[in-house]
Amino acid sequence: MNDITVYTTNTCPYCTMVKNFLDQQGLSYKEVNVQQDQRAAQKLVETTGQMGVPQINVNGKWVLGFDPNSIMANVKQ
Repeated sequence: MNDITVYTTNTCPYCTMVKNFLDQQGLSYKEVNVQQDQRAAQKLVETTGQMGVPQINVNGKWVLGFDPNSIMANVKQ
């Protein structure tokens, strides 16, 4: 079972692309909207040092941006 969390905002086109990609791959994920959850936003910056979204945590590994190859490299097949 894969543990995938996608950190998003309301206005981020790449966030939508990531979610669509995960859906197409049949991978379930949890979404955290850092625009609506300031505490999650702060924690994300503290954890990764990155302000941008999407950020995807795939089984404990961070992928920044819409990067299907990196996402799939960290997915348990």
